[in-house]
Order: sequence, then C-alpha cells, then structure tokens
Amino acid sequence: MNWDRIEGNWKQFKGKVKEEWGKLTDDELDRMAGQRTQLSGKLQERYGIARDEAERRIDEWLDQQADQIDRTH
Repeated sequence: MNWDRIEGNWKQFKGKVKEEWGKLTDDELDRMAGQRTQLSGKLQERYGIARDEAERRIDEWLDQQADQIDRTH
C-alpha cells in the first residue's frame, strides 16, 4: 500500500491512526489531512522520537494496513 491511498481515504484511516498513536488529538489529525510529513512531525513532537524513528514507525504501520486489507480480500 502506498501513502497516496492513505491520504485519499484519510477519513477512513484517521481512526486507525488514532488507535496506533493515541497521543495525537482529533484536531491534529484533521489538520494534517493525511499528509505524511505532518504525521511524522507530530509523532516526533508527541513521542519525543527522531525523524528516522517516526518514519520507521509509519512504514511499519503502513505495512500492517496493507496486510489487513490483503486478509480481507
């Protein structure tokens, strides 16, 4: 799965992002509107992690989403 799919369906994925990273607020998720760079920045800020760590976590989450979709189809 690529990020364009997440961004295009942000309203659907927003809840899954919130489940994974509960420190992010609904307002923050609304403002980022599926933009990966903003998600990465907020993860760095809220969780006190480096940029490469935030990107790694996003990649892992993205892989999980693809796996879940594959299992349902």
